[in-house]
Amino acid sequence: MTKNLATYLKNQNIEVTKNLTTPKVALAIGAHPDDIEFGCGGTLAKWADQGCKIAHLVLTDGSKGSWRQDMDRNELIKVRQLEAVAAAAEITDKTDVTFLGYVDGELPHSIEVASKIAEHIRKIRPDVVLGHDPWKMYRLHPDHRNAGLNLTDAVVIARDPLFLPNSAYPYFRPTHLLLWEAEIEDHFEEIEETVSKKAKALLAHRSQLETSMGIHNPDDPAERDELTRRIADMSTQTGAPKGLRGAEAFKLISDI
Repeated sequence: MTKNLATYLKNQNIEVTKNLTTPKVALAIGAHPDDIEFGCGGTLAKWADQGCKIAHLVLTDGSKGSWRQDMDRNELIKVRQLEAVAAAAEITDKTDVTFLGYVDGELPHSIEVASKIAEHIRKIRPDVVLGHDPWKMYRLHPDHRNAGLNLTDAVVIARDPLFLPNSAYPYFRPTHLLLWEAEIEDHFEEIEETVSKKAKALLAHRSQLETSMGIHNPDDPAERDELTRRIADMSTQTGAPKGLRGAEAFKLISDI
């Protein structure tokens, strides 16, 4: 009898896939303004270079994303929205960024949130949706858990015609769902050519460089270069065991 469910599952013979056919439209959904770049920035940049239309949906306002107790939250919200737009522009200058504005740290798992996400899916009509894995074991941040749960609920709401009877958009079924920071990783996207864009996008989140990325002086080129190297190293470590030069890892769900 196994003592550790996660170890048991990870030791199973899991079929691995690599590199989806480039979608025409991709929608990435993050709990906070920098989550998308962390989770799938390289993949989005690769697809954008290949002609994919990219859209971002940020669920919370990022108003608790600072270690400064005296930080004005309304000012932080404005800063983080501007940073999210700038980061998305590092991936592609044609990215559509939408903010739902739920309070950071207080994102509920609810039919209201899931329905708003579903409405956005119906509007954007993405071939691929990307977001947080809500089933990652021991995930502490409630927003990350609830963002994933709302997303997976929203995919069902978006696809089934009897949900949202007053929707402005017809029902829509995405082809694939990719979940980042997954408990079980079974799909890998090669990002060797775009990992530098991912790093630049993360560096655009200047207010988060210390809290999330360990940079104490955002204007120090050496610290910025070190972050770029770390992002590249992480990509290499993820991709090498799968025969890829650099990669981001996901749980792939295609039976939607």
